[in-house]
Amino acid sequence: MNVSHLATRSRLLFEMRAWFQAHDFIETETPVRVAAPPPEVHIDAFQLTDGSYLRPSPELHLKRLVAGGVPRVYEIGPCFRYGERGSLHNPEYTMLEWYRTGCDYRGVLVDCRALLRAVVAKVTGSTILSVGEHRVDLAADWLEVRVQDVFLEYAGWDPVAHYDEDRFDADLVAKVLPALSIDVPVVLMDYPAEAAALARYSDSEPPVAQRWELLVGGMELANAYSELCDAKEQRRRFELWNQERQESGRDSYPLDEDFLGALAAGMPDCGGIALGVDRLLMAVCGAACIDDVRPFCWNPSEIT
Repeated sequence: MNVSHLATRSRLLFEMRAWFQAHDFIETETPVRVAAPPPEVHIDAFQLTDGSYLRPSPELHLKRLVAGGVPRVYEIGPCFRYGERGSLHNPEYTMLEWYRTGCDYRGVLVDCRALLRAVVAKVTGSTILSVGEHRVDLAADWLEVRVQDVFLEYAGWDPVAHYDEDRFDADLVAKVLPALSIDVPVVLMDYPAEAAALARYSDSEPPVAQRWELLVGGMELANAYSELCDAKEQRRRFELWNQERQESGRDSYPLDEDFLGALAAGMPDCGGIALGVDRLLMAVCGAACIDDVRPFCWNPSEIT
């Protein structure tokens, strides 16, 4: 445990909460143990002996609060993903999520830019983040690029017109992200519709997902959507994802009927975002591994 990094973590969390309080967000806590995690194809949840799961994110419960009339809500807390371990991954990690009604993914980008600039300046006295060899200045203009454009430029094909999941994932890691590892924040906008996750589609032809990811020195830091509010479309995606999970040898998950019911009852248009607190802390501290900024990390010998 690095005592200096632990102190920086404490200050970072304090300043985050201060920013949200100043902008009229309500902080909440949602269940860590859930009956039905989102059945996203490549995210596996820890299943407990009673059949429940540790949450991969608080997303579905936070959206239920939005549907219930909470216009601005956020949570900072632990999340869990099975099988994810590496320099940027720990099976237990800290997530910041927030949702705001009356805006879309571009409105959430305004929030994200303001939050990060203010919080990092308060914690460090500057707006510079360090990721590997890159010193990324949050105060600089953030570069906004479309997925379609950067894939055409760096990978030589159009994933919006001709989506191929395996090729998309491989080229994103091998060709696109290295090209975007630069010294300003990069916002990777408008994912192919097939990679929408829980985001709305655009009205363009062909449609794209109103989704962006924030890259800092090539490291993914945040993922944002114009949130899908259509219960029928959300159910269709959940059922499709469970089918794909089964076909790939993964377990399918129960559908969260409480969440789907909240959507059906009417959720206002909103934007939402998930931001990795541990990764942000790595960039603040100039750390190379997530283990360096968490007080405790997962060790296989601890699991019996």
